[in-house]
Amino acid sequence: MDAALCAFDSDGVLTHWNREAERILGWSAAEAVGRKGFAGWAARAADADDVRERLMSAQDLPGRQVHEFALLTKDGGRILVRTQSAGVPGADGKPAGVYCAFSEVHAQIDLERSIALSEALMDDASWGVVLVDVDLRPAVVNTHAARAFGAGRGALLGRPLGDLLVQGVEELEGALQHVLAEGAPPSPLELWVSVRTAEGVRRRCWRSGFLRLASPLAEEPVPLGVGWLFQDVTEARQAELDTGQLRFRSNQLHRAGRAAAECADPAEAAAIRLDFALAGFADHALVDVLEGAPGPEAPERGRRLVRSAVSPSGLALLLPGPGAIPVRYESSHPALQALDRIGPVRAGAPGGAQDEDWARARHWPAGATHALCVVLRSRGRTLGALTFLRGSSRPAFERVDALYAEEVAARVAADLDLASGAPAAP
Repeated sequence: MDAALCAFDSDGVLTHWNREAERILGWSAAEAVGRKGFAGWAARAADADDVRERLMSAQDLPGRQVHEFALLTKDGGRILVRTQSAGVPGADGKPAGVYCAFSEVHAQIDLERSIALSEALMDDASWGVVLVDVDLRPAVVNTHAARAFGAGRGALLGRPLGDLLVQGVEELEGALQHVLAEGAPPSPLELWVSVRTAEGVRRRCWRSGFLRLASPLAEEPVPLGVGWLFQDVTEARQAELDTGQLRFRSNQLHRAGRAAAECADPAEAAAIRLDFALAGFADHALVDVLEGAPGPEAPERGRRLVRSAVSPSGLALLLPGPGAIPVRYESSHPALQALDRIGPVRAGAPGGAQDEDWARARHWPAGATHALCVVLRSRGRTLGALTFLRGSSRPAFERVDALYAEEVAARVAADLDLASGAPAAP
């Protein structure tokens, strides 16, 4: 056995001595069995009586007794061992001897550290810890990981990862399969996943490390699964993404301004601003101006909008002349809502999926699933509406997107106002 085992009868005479005990102390079973205690061979004379008394006291006490002794090896060295001893009752129920298991203290401490580490990781660790079996199903989940998945620890065990994550499953399973086949990657990975929780779907970024688990008892390494440790770094990564996005959009506004300044035609300048704004932001931009606008009398002419331009087109915006046919927007159209509110309006196809009928009913290009409408205003007057559209491959517009769209709209409106040559309102 892996543990060193020995036994004493009620008089303290050794009756059993296994090979692990021989390995640790060097004394064979033939040399050890039959000796009374450790005096004169496996313990110093000054220590022998104390060792014998503490070992034999186990037969009169309930449970296991743990002690540490300094014993002698056959070659004269000293070794510190930790013993666990328990009394052995006879057929009549009276003490018949002591059974003792012992090991080197440092080996025992290493084992206890490993056990303590495992228990701490499974209970109190600030990182999520998941042990995944070779079928890529969670076998052990700690408290932190269960909170990250929004479920109880027991509810996660044995379930496919696809049941726990809405997005990011392929990337995670690919990483786990790589670890099983090739070993752990040299550095942690950052995985973006969408977790299905009771509060809804939450998108998170997990900084993940992986360890391949193999059985230490097999002659050849046999994979038992993967140890997956992760920490939620969503806030830090989102802040970095937001900063990079803000820097990019500021640069786009600056470049658009430089390019627009070289245009003799203000309408062409407005088109250039829209083309710059679309980069990394939306798939389409639509400009709808109020019928007869701009002019001081425009608010009294109703809210009928005339399509002025669709970008990207490479063409300058054309201000509609008299008799232009208005777009047949329904009263609940997002562009008209934006005019009513004089503020941004966001809209999306049901479920965020591609819906040709949804886009067609609103007179938008096919494939549009997300819309953001903002008002074109200049010199205190509403000139029309600017609509940005995204397809199903892009996320829905957010509040920070509306702020950027309003900034673009303010500059486009100024160009359109200048192109119309309308006088300032009195």
